[in-house]
Amino acid sequence: MSLPQEQRLDDTIRTLLDARAPGATICPSEVARAVGGEQWRGLMDAARAAVGRLVASGEVDVTQHGEVVDLASARGPVRIRRR
Repeated sequence: MSLPQEQRLDDTIRTLLDARAPGATICPSEVARAVGGEQWRGLMDAARAAVGRLVASGEVDVTQHGEVVDLASARGPVRIRRR
């Protein structure tokens, strides 16, 4: 039995960040691609929701141009980094 999609997305964010240097960032589309394969575009909203869960839990920050932003009001591309 596979993990529910929400858990897979959350875990994938953690795994991708663990593979990066401290302070490095990832893109929500990387998360969607890792979980959804060729159908990744359909997972973008779910990937952003996963980011929101991890922001709420204090694990990650969302940035634009290196500055922390509110995911709910951010427009355009965002990046994810560990706190």
